Amino acid sequence: MRLYSLSRPVGSWSVRPRANLRATPVPRTPFIYSRGFQTAPTPDIAFAFDIDGVLLRSSKPIPGAADALRTLQERRIPFILLTNGGGKHETERVAEISEKLQVPLDPSVIIQSHSPFAELVHGAFEQEALENKCILVAGGDGDSCRQVAQRYGFKSVVTPGDIFNAYPGVWPFSKPFKDYYKTFAQPLPKPINPNDPSNSLKIDAMFVYNDPRDWGLDAQVIVDVLLSSQGILGTLSEKNGKSDLPNRGYQQDGQPPLYFSNPDLWWAAAYHLPRLGQGGFREALEGTWAAITGGPAQGVELIKTVVGKPYGLTYRFAENQLLRNRARALNSKNLSPIKKVFMVGDNPESDIRGANSYKSEYGSEWHSILVRTGVYDGGQPSCTPKTIVDDVRHAVNWALKASA
Repeated sequence: MRLYSLSRPVGSWSVRPRANLRATPVPRTPFIYSRGFQTAPTPDIAFAFDIDGVLLRSSKPIPGAADALRTLQERRIPFILLTNGGGKHETERVAEISEKLQVPLDPSVIIQSHSPFAELVHGAFEQEALENKCILVAGGDGDSCRQVAQRYGFKSVVTPGDIFNAYPGVWPFSKPFKDYYKTFAQPLPKPINPNDPSNSLKIDAMFVYNDPRDWGLDAQVIVDVLLSSQGILGTLSEKNGKSDLPNRGYQQDGQPPLYFSNPDLWWAAAYHLPRLGQGGFREALEGTWAAITGGPAQGVELIKTVVGKPYGLTYRFAENQLLRNRARALNSKNLSPIKKVFMVGDNPESDIRGANSYKSEYGSEWHSILVRTGVYDGGQPSCTPKTIVDDVRHAVNWALKASA
């Protein structure tokens, strides 16, 4: 199988496979709109909001965020929450946000970084269905990401913690965290037995669902699988380093595909300066991979798929979800097109770059609005938005006036 890398920004892609993008399978509850607006004209604008640094900062509401969302609900203007965060199921995350903002929200309005991975249960991105395959899921607190994957429909999910608990020697530097891993580790479906590959643990796909907590362990396990034969842990491929093979033989021996859920180098946390995100882990892993294989200097790349903002696949997934939500909320399938989608974000490299680069299949214009309540702290942003405002309340007010 050929794996297409989506690790370059939108607009620099060559031909890419089209995925069958369906809605994330989450329970549906009614949208809540003000009854006084039931006969109002159908809005032809919509909004997409980042969460961390736009609506919340370290789980605390940003002033004006709740009012901004209530204003849109009252005017029946559709919106989605489009975040590179994750680690929990969509129903849990949206319930937390609803409670913190005191605004009722439907689970279908949230698109997390790993939401598109649900498509791979039954096959997408030119990947065979993984429902009954063994997948490795890294990142998140405890085994929260395993639980998300299982709720998506993956039936056999292994974490690096499971492997460490069964084989502590796989990464001896995690010994101080042994008691932590024992709290959630599950038995492996098969042992690591390189002398009997047919009865050894085989990984069919690898996912980084959320920011890893134990970078060393997660990186070691992922590298072990990348260097293996056919994804069988404990083996080494004889093709590794063969100069007469593509990629000098690396990842050319049936190793499983590797997926990252977001590229963010920085994110806005409680600390006054941005903190390293999943993108930092990926850069560290790629640096390690280059040191092992010779890297680009030797014609070797880390073959992977990256989703999340700013990549077009995630924006397309989100727009399709937005249109479905709009049709359902207004109880109509024959709606006029959305003329403009306002993307409100705090990160120039993900929110703004993605909105500026995305080309809607439906003719909608995506207008990027940068707020000053998160990653962006002033000056000339690395990717120029259409508008810069102080916070999300100002963003919504500006957009409504501009669309009047």
